[in-house]
Amino acid sequence: MQNGAASATVSPALQSPRARDRGASLSIRLSAAIVAASVDEPRILTVWLGPEPVEALPSGPLEVEHRTLEVGLRAWVERQTGQTLGYVEQLYTFGDRDRIESADNRPGRALTVAYLALVREARTDGAAAAEWHGWYRHFPWEDWRNGEPAALAPLQERLGRWAQDAVGESERRLRVERLGLAFADSWNEELVLERYELLYEAALIPEAWRDLGRQIPAADGPVFGVPMAADHRRILATAIGRLRGKIKYRPVVFELMPPSFTLLRLQRTVEALSGVRLHKQNFRRLVEQQGLVEETGGISADTGGRPARLVRFRREVLLERPAPGLRLRAARRASGI
Repeated sequence: MQNGAASATVSPALQSPRARDRGASLSIRLSAAIVAASVDEPRILTVWLGPEPVEALPSGPLEVEHRTLEVGLRAWVERQTGQTLGYVEQLYTFGDRDRIESADNRPGRALTVAYLALVREARTDGAAAAEWHGWYRHFPWEDWRNGEPAALAPLQERLGRWAQDAVGESERRLRVERLGLAFADSWNEELVLERYELLYEAALIPEAWRDLGRQIPAADGPVFGVPMAADHRRILATAIGRLRGKIKYRPVVFELMPPSFTLLRLQRTVEALSGVRLHKQNFRRLVEQQGLVEETGGISADTGGRPARLVRFRREVLLERPAPGLRLRAARRASGI
């Protein structure tokens, strides 16, 4: 029998991965981590999708009529949530093998191009039951504003056991090293994705149990956070880490602020995003030195104390220096693993 005829009769399940990939379908999906911020917490816009609805980021496939990826993203977000996006930047492209299957049951592969969008929270109105939620419900171990998070101790215990259970001394040392970096005593608020990936590898979070086909222990929900569809919590972790890093060298936080605000509100918003408390006088001195704001002449009586001066963002600062951001210094060092 000719080689060509023989290969045509081989079941896809028996083909080599390379052969299967050649016949696999490829799709491109667009996902958005849409962030707003109040004084108390950063907020993320989620939707409910699927025949058995699960919480997800607004997303959809790239379609022929979409002139660019970003145009497609904006169209899907508006269709699902009614939200018109302003500031948008591309985060990362996720492309793990066998993330989906095609409609005709061939092996499939999806590339998801993820974006970070910053908006001021608005009423939702779309086709996918969109809702605003605090992002710390998905990452309860990331909020250090009131000291060590309650979720951290169970994480320390279980991750420690996972590291010690490694097969071989070299693997054990590697796991211990990764834990030491991600959960160091000098907490690095930007390593959100690294911490999430460790929890996933240790099979401690619902997405890992789901992907392994195991029952999700309901009692662990408050510790390991609210799960999301597919790898959307991984995308959200990437977005949070990116934003926490970016506010230090670009004035993106002002995309989340109202036209006028007090310095206290600005500080509380930055603290909410970074998950750490900041030294009040140092923060104000930094804002003034960077020339990031200017007074409006108005005052706010909604402070619970003495009236405070209202300020606004000075857009001229974008032309005056290459990296006008907030180089954060926490009020106190946090303790961790």
